[in-house]
Amino acid sequence: MGLTKTEIFSERQNKLAVMMKALAHPARIAIIERLVKLNACVCGELVDELGLAQPTISQHLKELKNAGLIKGTIEGTSVCYCIDRKVWKRYGKEMDLFFTPLEEEGGCC
Repeated sequence: MGLTKTEIFSERQNKLAVMMKALAHPARIAIIERLVKLNACVCGELVDELGLAQPTISQHLKELKNAGLIKGTIEGTSVCYCIDRKVWKRYGKEMDLFFTPLEEEGGCC
């Protein structure tokens, strides 16, 4: 198998791809929506809220954290997660730029 050749793409394109890949699962979308709705740190409530097993939730949280979308803090014996606001704003701006409005009538297909 060949390499993904990420080096031929811009840093912005690579970061956007990492973020989109992290969001490319419905459980991760649900986790993000929950964290945004609560607007607070969440420690163990996600298992009850989403109905998924703890190891499954943990794996999804790990992927979101690796992409920088969420951050975690240790509180006692559990890790609490919340949206990383700085990264969230930056990705929001990037997505706005990515989804540039198209002309109503184009010469395509």
